Amino acid sequence: MFLAQGLLGILSFFTFLWMISENKTAVLKGSIVKGLLIQIILATLLTQFPVIRSSFEHLTKGVDALKSATEAGTSFVFGYLGGGSVPFEATGSTFIFALQALPMIMVVSALSMLMFYWGVLPWIVSKISFFWRKTMNIGGALGTAAAAKIFLGNIDAPLLVRPYLKDFSRSELFALMACGMATTSATVMALYATILKDVVPATIGHILTCSVISIPAALTIARVMIPETGKQTSGEFVMPYQFSNWMDAISKGTSDGLNIFLNVAAMLIVVLAIVALGNSALSLLPHVGGEVITFQRIFGICFAPVTWLMGVPWEETMTAGRLLGTKTVLNEVVAFIDMAKLRQGQLSDVSSLIMMYALCGFANFSAVGIVIGGMGAMVPERRTEIVGLGLKSVIAGTLATCLSGTIIGLLSRLNLF
Repeated sequence: MFLAQGLLGILSFFTFLWMISENKTAVLKGSIVKGLLIQIILATLLTQFPVIRSSFEHLTKGVDALKSATEAGTSFVFGYLGGGSVPFEATGSTFIFALQALPMIMVVSALSMLMFYWGVLPWIVSKISFFWRKTMNIGGALGTAAAAKIFLGNIDAPLLVRPYLKDFSRSELFALMACGMATTSATVMALYATILKDVVPATIGHILTCSVISIPAALTIARVMIPETGKQTSGEFVMPYQFSNWMDAISKGTSDGLNIFLNVAAMLIVVLAIVALGNSALSLLPHVGGEVITFQRIFGICFAPVTWLMGVPWEETMTAGRLLGTKTVLNEVVAFIDMAKLRQGQLSDVSSLIMMYALCGFANFSAVGIVIGGMGAMVPERRTEIVGLGLKSVIAGTLATCLSGTIIGLLSRLNLF
């Protein structure tokens, strides 16, 4: 039953994508099959092979170590508010999200810049880029940006190929935007792992796996929505940062991380406040089914069929749909926080795993503004085109992570891990 459900979901997703394609006759069925096979093979390798699974267990320990290291800094600066010893008898939780979880963003950002300075990240990106070029048949510039997007943000990854952006075909430009929406970045992966540590075992391994397997999904989906009919753009990695020494790299990373930290904190405050205000307004309407109308209920109804196609049992689709709707309309951080608050039994273990993959991406409406502003500044001559592709990139990114969730669900049902 679940196998047929998942296969129907994959077929439905690509049927929908073909229906909204800009050039239906140019869609290559072989490229769809190839992209799916690459995604399935990568998902199997990253979740099944003992050596890789063991390395992910070490990553989990690394996140714990990172959390402890961050706490050493926050407890010194903020005292017990940052995770230090409480100087009085506490009657409730002393965990403060903004001062104990979010600061990890700054630490990871600083470490990422240090990895750039030492040449570690550029080396990794070059190897992954070679793999994408050979397996997905894409140009060097797009391959480099797609490889970097596993670790970097929506604006940082395109910076690596900025000189080539003006020469990108429409299909390549859209594929780059779709990859951005279908993945997250290293600066927030540890944050997600902290939020979901009690929901999904080996969380950081799954989050990293999702970023990897969602790239071929995004590239495949992009080529269905806007097929490539022109010449692919060649190009190599361009170092976007200049550091005088390793301390300069840490300083740059800390500064960038601080901006992200403040943006995430401000975004959470405003978004949650707007949702609360909206729910208050909706509560004035007549009740439906004996319950108050809320944004969460509306999201659940709208996205429930999508989550069913991903392999979630029907009785759990309202809960899963609410999470997917929250992630799409608001953002993935709010959705992950809501997921962590679910009561025992609202989602089964497999459904939780499926939804974690489906939520693990930047595809939301606020991200469109970030992409338009950032990429529009890099190639102002193509800003109008980028604006026109914004909503389509959200659709592509959402379906890419949903496809990843579907495949992981199928592998899990087949007891492959």
